[in-house]
Amino acid sequence: MNGRTMWLLGAGLLCLAGAVLVAGTPGRAETRQAGVNPNPVRLMRPPVAPLSSMALLGKEIFFDASLSSSGALSCASCHSPDHAYGPPNDGPVMLGGAKLARQGARAVPSLTYLDRHPNFSIGPDKGDDDNVIDLAQMAAIGQQAARTTKTAGGSGASANIVPQGGLFWDGRADTLQDQALFPLLDPNEMDGGSAGIVADKLRRAPYVNRFVELFGAGVLRNQGLLIAEAMFAVARYQVEEPSFHPYTSKYDYWLEGKARLSERELRGLQVFNNPDKANCAGCHTSAPTRDNLPPLFTDHQYEALGAPRNATLAGNGDPDHFDLGVCGPQRTDIPEQTQYCGMFLTPTLRNTATRHAFFHNGAFSTLEQVLDFYNFRDTNPEKVFPRAADGTARKYDDLPQKYHANVDVTDPPFDRHPGDKPAMTEQDEADIIAFLKTLTDGYKAGN
Repeated sequence: MNGRTMWLLGAGLLCLAGAVLVAGTPGRAETRQAGVNPNPVRLMRPPVAPLSSMALLGKEIFFDASLSSSGALSCASCHSPDHAYGPPNDGPVMLGGAKLARQGARAVPSLTYLDRHPNFSIGPDKGDDDNVIDLAQMAAIGQQAARTTKTAGGSGASANIVPQGGLFWDGRADTLQDQALFPLLDPNEMDGGSAGIVADKLRRAPYVNRFVELFGAGVLRNQGLLIAEAMFAVARYQVEEPSFHPYTSKYDYWLEGKARLSERELRGLQVFNNPDKANCAGCHTSAPTRDNLPPLFTDHQYEALGAPRNATLAGNGDPDHFDLGVCGPQRTDIPEQTQYCGMFLTPTLRNTATRHAFFHNGAFSTLEQVLDFYNFRDTNPEKVFPRAADGTARKYDDLPQKYHANVDVTDPPFDRHPGDKPAMTEQDEADIIAFLKTLTDGYKAGN
């Protein structure tokens, strides 16, 4: 967000990485410790325990494809355990509906590391929980901020009051229970039809006795309660199952002094944290919390980046169709908050190297493309945007002109102009990608 200084949280790690690089200089006695964090921390991970009966029910529902109209699509089909609970395909979106031929509206996010995700709110830039603004106050305050607050980079959004928290790309769900229900009924996804159809399928499911054991036979006669308890069970599965939040990346073990980063990975960490270079840590926080909780690599806030339009999405065949994120069309409760149009949730970068679809519209399929976008969006836009008939770059072509002022042009590396030197070199980009690969779970300490 405009005015962010969250990179300070990673400044200590930047110094650590620099110190380790010095330690790795040939001829020094410290070379045997090259790549080891000289100031390790003890990360506080979630306790591991057997799944509760509720979570076990949720697991069965999570993998139950019969709840979809096609009979072939479950929660796990789009959120594959083998792909960090993200999409298993290489395309920008997943296909759903009765014949598995309808495109989803957006790239499928990972379901990992959502147990610490805050509810949606509009509040101070640094997410001060004591001062968040609830939805009832949002309209009046947001409109006043748009009229009276001095903004950075011409943005209509207040530099101090920003959207944060919530699930999905637009934050429209606050709980894992609510999040589970949307794709179940979405005609482009599981296409469950109606609540009545879903309830009937649950009553005929092989795990129906689990409902009776947990809630009593009466739950089967109450359609609303049955579906609510089913979605709650799915949420409990996500909270209790360790693979949704394992914190077993190489970087986690490096933080604890149990793994060594290569020189390239350390250089990538430096550039990642450097506020004058990539400045990734400005939004994707890389430092543990004060309580030694592992970093989530997101500040849970929203950003308008102006990503290019994805012509492969069916909805974009209509030139008047735009996905505006926080202010619609999938989110419908705050369309009047136009200062947030074009803003989407900052995703975690954990396991990002396993993905093939990046940004809300899946506009990019590789990390190299993503970093090129950050690097050249403002200095050489012709490298990342399509060209108009006159040869000029069609910058921010997936956002109506009237909302272009919402796009971040203040925070590095977006503070540059055409002809300026890009923030990152080709080597910097390659080093960052090497570092991002250390965020993939499943690393065996000692390797």
